[in-house]
Amino acid sequence: MSRLPVLVLVVAASLGTQVPPDLRPDPPINCGPCAEWNREREPYRVFGNTYYVGVAGLSSILIASDAGLILLDGGLPQSAPLIARNIHTLGFRLQDVRLIVNSHAHYDHAGGIAALQRASGATVAASAPGARALQQGGPTAEDPQYAFGPKVNRFPPVTTIRTIADGEVIRVGALSLTAHLTHGHTSGSTTWSWRSCEASNCKQIVYADSLNPVSAPGFRFSGDAQNPARLGRVPPQYRYSRRAAMRHPRSRPSPVRRGPHVRNLRRGRTATARRAGSARRPVKQQDPTVPAQELHDSIEQPARSRAQSGRRPAYCSASG
Repeated sequence: MSRLPVLVLVVAASLGTQVPPDLRPDPPINCGPCAEWNREREPYRVFGNTYYVGVAGLSSILIASDAGLILLDGGLPQSAPLIARNIHTLGFRLQDVRLIVNSHAHYDHAGGIAALQRASGATVAASAPGARALQQGGPTAEDPQYAFGPKVNRFPPVTTIRTIADGEVIRVGALSLTAHLTHGHTSGSTTWSWRSCEASNCKQIVYADSLNPVSAPGFRFSGDAQNPARLGRVPPQYRYSRRAAMRHPRSRPSPVRRGPHVRNLRRGRTATARRAGSARRPVKQQDPTVPAQELHDSIEQPARSRAQSGRRPAYCSASG
């Protein structure tokens, strides 16, 4: 088997182009960082047939094939018109999206999927836990953030979902997209990989979801007397640990990194440079622009939760 360079997209709008008339966006979600996340961002080619079509703080990736398009993640409900506009700005049509997949079913990555599916007629594919969350429009009971409640967690429900298994390959024309179930941030978290080429230069691209432990108060990742099987539902190899992270597709050598939350790319580069300078130097450092309630994106950070009341959790994770 040949070894390809790996381009990792680590679980982050163009001006003047009209939103497709078939797109009917759902009501917006209001949260502390939502306006900043949802700022317009010009789309661009990542590599080969892979394009960034997301907003300033939430990624959405478009992959072009000979038989239609694949879209990864839908941002917030109010992100859907900007994503659709970016697709058209690049010269593609939203109606040609054949497949929509999701990193994990939280409102900031799945909120726009319902509107994008209605406008395109695309099939939505997700893991079994992810499909249940998408269908009900919010996290399922085993999700670490479930106890925040529907007022915090809700997003527009999605219909007609294809359930996929770990390692399953989905094809649109000659393009093959592989699902890697990387449970942790949610029970349905999924990392996606595909091959992209520019002439003879080919890379294996990975859109990696998070292992970051963000939870509602009272949730124990290790389980408790009332919920001993909570984390037991998650395969042990995907539990929170440095070893688990090293088994992730995103841990392979890569020239570029991206993610469902765009600004964490900068934080990841800083942490990598810090590790290269000194293996013993601490990698966790609070960003002064981030509210104190947020959790850092650090694989070495112990799993823990912090209480939040009356607001949607604002994340500081690779794909929070």
